[in-house]
Amino acid sequence: MKNTKIILITLLAIPFLGYSQSNEYLLDGKVGQLNAPAKVYLSYRLNGSNVLDSVALNNGTFQFKGTITDPLRASLILDHTGTGIKNKKKQDVLAVYLEKGEIQINATDSIKKATVSGPKINMEYLGYKANENYLGKVMTTLNSKYEKTSKEQQKDPEFQKGLEARYAKAEAERDVLLNKYIKAHPDSFFSLVALKEIGDSNMDVNILEPVFNKLSAGLKNSAAGKEFAKSMDKARATSIGAMAMDFSQNDVNDKPVKLSNFRGKYVLLDFWASWCGPCRKENPNVVKAYQTYKDKNFTVLGVSLDQPGKKQDWLQAIEKDGLTWTQLSDLQGWKNAASTLYGVRGIPANFLIDPQGKIVGKDLRGAALEKKLEELLGK
Repeated sequence: MKNTKIILITLLAIPFLGYSQSNEYLLDGKVGQLNAPAKVYLSYRLNGSNVLDSVALNNGTFQFKGTITDPLRASLILDHTGTGIKNKKKQDVLAVYLEKGEIQINATDSIKKATVSGPKINMEYLGYKANENYLGKVMTTLNSKYEKTSKEQQKDPEFQKGLEARYAKAEAERDVLLNKYIKAHPDSFFSLVALKEIGDSNMDVNILEPVFNKLSAGLKNSAAGKEFAKSMDKARATSIGAMAMDFSQNDVNDKPVKLSNFRGKYVLLDFWASWCGPCRKENPNVVKAYQTYKDKNFTVLGVSLDQPGKKQDWLQAIEKDGLTWTQLSDLQGWKNAASTLYGVRGIPANFLIDPQGKIVGKDLRGAALEKKLEELLGK
């Protein structure tokens, strides 16, 4: 879908209330009477790396144990046949939080239908799940509708606008639910999870900070709370009205180019990548905007999050999509220095910068980009 994003994080791993020492967790599970070669995998993200562990089932039982500094969200994946878990669409998976103490998982056949009991966070998660899953269910429905249509219909602007409108409506409805949860649970770990969910779609400090300030003092001063405060500080530096931070990266000919080289023009700083489907679908809108306003003191500066060794993919995408403006990249993927500086966590992402270097718009796509440029530069 056109207005979705590729999001940086794959598993939410926000630290909880900041245990000062390491904590042991014990995850005991039982799924029917399954035996090897059936396996259960435990997957989570720790210190920026993906961790994957596995254990064979014995009369349906399995166990994982370890030591963690802070509670982490993880996935339990049941491989019924012992053939591996490469097919993500068909995975039998359950979300669970690794935390101090014993966590018990019980299921008769499918682990995704398991009951979870144990320490505080996993019990709180049972009450939070409906809020977390709301947007995902809508996206599944919309994606299914999109995939069932013909290629011609998928290209129809009215059809695309309809899907975008439904997604935007669902996102707004989800945010209302999350805000209600936060208001009712000012001391809950999941209020920070909810704030992060809202921030992933729109890291608007003017919206998020008043909500954050109403959380309990203990939650705000926790490791997770302090981390979220830092993310708001970074977002504040790229909010509308802030001066755009300068940077330099190499262009397609390996020549360094600075953002400040374009001072005196309106510049759409556009973060994308050749591997990003939503970015490639949005590129025709950016091309249209460039062609319409390039003679009215406007240009685009592209920054690609393509991976090391993938320069050719980047160049081919530029040519295929007709991106005739200046393109930059350090070919470091999500570690791209410019995207890190601007706090980019999902692409496509953009910042509209005025001739004086001030940010006057962000995340403008499709009709929203066209409307903003018309407002600033006329038809």
